[in-house]
Amino acid sequence: MPAGRKSQNNTMLYTLVTFVGLFIIAAVIAVLFYVKSEEHRTNASDLQTKMDEVASKTELRKIGTIVGAKDRKKSRLATMVEYNDRLASLILGSPLEETSAEVKIDTINKKTKEILAPLAEQELTDETLGLARIIEKLTTNLNNTKTSELATKTQLDELQNQFDDAMTAGFEKEQTLLAEKGKYQQQFEEIEKNYNELKIMLEQTAEQQLQTCMNQLDDERTSKNKTNKELLKTQAELKIAQNRMRRSQEKLQALVPPPDSEVAAYKSDGKIILIDNESNTVHLNIGSNDHVYRGLTFQVYEKSAPIPKDGKGKAEVEVFDIRENISVARIIKLEKPLVLDDIVANLIWDSTKTNVFVISGEFDLDDDGYTEYNAVDKINILVEKWGGRVAENISIDTDFLILGKRPQTLKKPTFEQMEVDPMAMEKYEKSLRKLQRHKEAKKQAEILSLPVFNAERFLYFIGYKTQATRAGAF
Repeated sequence: MPAGRKSQNNTMLYTLVTFVGLFIIAAVIAVLFYVKSEEHRTNASDLQTKMDEVASKTELRKIGTIVGAKDRKKSRLATMVEYNDRLASLILGSPLEETSAEVKIDTINKKTKEILAPLAEQELTDETLGLARIIEKLTTNLNNTKTSELATKTQLDELQNQFDDAMTAGFEKEQTLLAEKGKYQQQFEEIEKNYNELKIMLEQTAEQQLQTCMNQLDDERTSKNKTNKELLKTQAELKIAQNRMRRSQEKLQALVPPPDSEVAAYKSDGKIILIDNESNTVHLNIGSNDHVYRGLTFQVYEKSAPIPKDGKGKAEVEVFDIRENISVARIIKLEKPLVLDDIVANLIWDSTKTNVFVISGEFDLDDDGYTEYNAVDKINILVEKWGGRVAENISIDTDFLILGKRPQTLKKPTFEQMEVDPMAMEKYEKSLRKLQRHKEAKKQAEILSLPVFNAERFLYFIGYKTQATRAGAF
């Protein structure tokens, strides 16, 4: 065989062997691919079955809407479990047991039914509403209950106040009745004593009665003569003492002018250090260190002029804010423009001492033309509120006398009037004592040279003239 033919046959043989080898390799690969493909198909079918158990295709398409926001580090199922655990924790509280979602939901159902069962028996809830609406309903009921409780408490406080007022009124009535009882008891004892004396006299003979009366008359005459002599002697001594005192006073006045008895009334208590026209307020140079009170009023006077005799100034101010060394007051009434360093004064209030007042007479504080039955009590409260003290009678400790109008006296009751009103005589005597006290207070003030103020002048000097006419001013 020629060399060229042999070489060609070898090439074809090699090609055939190569083709057969490749065919075998391709067949093996195809078999392996088929086997693996069937395995993947089986696995895919199993996975699809499992996936169908987890969620349907429709649910998978809406998985984001159903589950919500997904944590990057967790699966949708894990995210759903976390949301479920949050809900269970919100209802049952933390910590939760490591159980399935089914067990947790069953626990929630049981717990919810246990809680709602008593409420359902009381007709406070309905299982069809849902827990959130039930809570809202219960919250509304709770708020209504609180409101009702508050209203009930307010009514209880009002009833307690009414009860306290009734108890106070009852106690005062009891004290009044006890006082009347004591007075009637005293009258009864006097009547009984007189009755016993008359009974003894009636049991005596006429001559004995006459002798007893004559003896009593002689004793009364002797006592009267003795008293008259003592009275004449005392009057003579008093007249001599008065004459000596008058002569001494005349000599003293000739040497030294008498002191101004009202100088204490013209003492300033502070001054204005700032004026705020926009807020209608002023700042004073006195504060809590000077014992200033909220509600304290002052009359404002010219800084370069003496305080007028009638006490009427250029403005009235009322303190409403207090600091250590200053206080802020609103302007109640303004007659003239205010300037810095204008002085302020209040007759009652004093930063260094307690002024003593005596109040006597009848007053018309609100300028309505009628005297007020409790005006003295009102002034008394005002004086004590602002640091003063009220005394019953004038003494050397008295600083000021507030003198009202002359008290009106009642007519002496007739026998018929006393039968209708057993207290008529007592009222008459009380009016006489009130008038006598008024006269004595006026006389004592003249003797001791005390400053005397009528109602209007007093209100001006304490910066309360405008306030006095308002309701509830006292």
